[in-house]
Amino acid sequence: MIMNDTDDIKIKRNLTALVEFSRIINSSRDLTFILNNILFTCLGKFFVTKGLIAIKYGDYLELKSSKGLSADILNDFPRLKATKEFLHEEAFQNFLNISGLQIVEKINSSEGCIGIICLGEKLNKIPFTEDDLEFLRTILNISATAVQNSLVINELTIVNRMLDSRVNRLSSLFELSKEFGLFSESTKVARLLIYSVIGQFLVSKFAVISFEDNKIHLLESKFTEDLLLKVIKLYEIQKLESSLTKDIIEKNYPELKNLSIELVVPMQVQGESKGLIILGKRINNMDYSEADIEFIYSVGSLAIISLENKRLFREALEKQKMEEELEIARDIQKNLFPQDIPEFSNFDIAALNYSSRQVGGDYYDIIELDYNTFCIAIGDVSGKGVPAALLMANLQAFLKTTVKQGMKLDEATALINDLVSENTSDGKFITFFWAVVENDEKRITYVNAGHNHPLLIRDGKIIKLDKGGMILGVMKTVIPYVSETIQLQTDDVIVLFTDGVSEAMNKKGEEFSDEKLESLSLNLSELPASQIISAIKAEIQAYTSGALQSDDITLMVLKVN
Repeated sequence: MIMNDTDDIKIKRNLTALVEFSRIINSSRDLTFILNNILFTCLGKFFVTKGLIAIKYGDYLELKSSKGLSADILNDFPRLKATKEFLHEEAFQNFLNISGLQIVEKINSSEGCIGIICLGEKLNKIPFTEDDLEFLRTILNISATAVQNSLVINELTIVNRMLDSRVNRLSSLFELSKEFGLFSESTKVARLLIYSVIGQFLVSKFAVISFEDNKIHLLESKFTEDLLLKVIKLYEIQKLESSLTKDIIEKNYPELKNLSIELVVPMQVQGESKGLIILGKRINNMDYSEADIEFIYSVGSLAIISLENKRLFREALEKQKMEEELEIARDIQKNLFPQDIPEFSNFDIAALNYSSRQVGGDYYDIIELDYNTFCIAIGDVSGKGVPAALLMANLQAFLKTTVKQGMKLDEATALINDLVSENTSDGKFITFFWAVVENDEKRITYVNAGHNHPLLIRDGKIIKLDKGGMILGVMKTVIPYVSETIQLQTDDVIVLFTDGVSEAMNKKGEEFSDEKLESLSLNLSELPASQIISAIKAEIQAYTSGALQSDDITLMVLKVN
């Protein structure tokens, strides 16, 4: 095919125009500039008076540039999803008919369709030729890269702005974390929290609330305090797990809306709400975005963690101080137990005690009265810990004072009961067993004041030492106590114990039981006293392995030589 001079000139002009268009279109990354140049070039080239360009954002096409079309018509531009079929949608076809747009071409890049251009008819009414459409497609192909780059750069700019904002906020959070650590008072922490939020979001009404010991503490507030607390309790928002935004408040919390509250953010520690940040309207009337709420939540978390750490630190100090005091009390209590067990020719004696806590309420004693007689005692104070230990110390003082007065055992027991009754309250009481043992005569006189019956093992049988009266401390003595004297024999064994032995529990919650202790004591009765004690202890420990010790354990064994 031979081209004439006119065609050759036309091709050269088109190439020159395309080169100049490409230079201009790629000289800027501004999307508006690029689209306007595309549109003006097409209008000028084809003598068209109106047209528009729509660009893909997300899944939809958005109108970005137009010429020669009224606002009313542009307002009717349909919401088009950028699919292969959108060109044939009825709404789009109707828009083309109303607007008088005849030509529609896609702007394609390596990413696929990134937009469309629509052009009206030519001024001379001549239809678009195939050459016209080919030239239009060439312009759009040249433009596609510039449009795509502009979109990417715009997206990167937005992302960078968001990143800059997040970096600034992270920097603020880092600085705030150091600041929060400097304050020991909750009010100062709350004030710093509020200043940081006000500075970021220009809020005029606010409140900071903390929850501790099931109580609501208003740390800072610009709301009517009584009304605010009433509303919080009304909705139980102290149990809030996620933020309440403006939409949620307007829909579900009218009382909060009436207070002009637009945002409620929980301050959480390990998923548990420990406080609330309550904010009103921003001065610039802007809504709180997700990023804003995330920042406020982070600041609140720093603040509440700071408060929580300080509370835990105070508790740790108090606990340490208490443990130190308990350690001193434990040492004192240890000194109340016999440091050395007296030795007697006709008796082999062994004893042990270990508490379920640092200090306990079990008691045993072995008091030498003269060369031939000694007193043994065992008791169990109701309850555990320091109160029980103090009452146990009182009992020991009463016992050591009374036992050396030469009184009969039953009368002495009545006196001790009266003294204990005068010094106890809140239903405290003591189970108590004591006896005077005569070494040469191998004789024992005892009184049992409601204590677990000691086991006298003789000839493979058990005799329970149960004579006495009521437990100590319930009331002053009304019914006299009864004593009993028993003549002991060689190889007799007496096992004295507190209920921490028989009631020791395994992991299933099953008790060791009196029956098991009696059977075990019978089987061990031929051993020396110390070995009997050790064997019983080992059996209890094996039985309760893996379970928490629930009570104090005290054992005493006397064996007659």
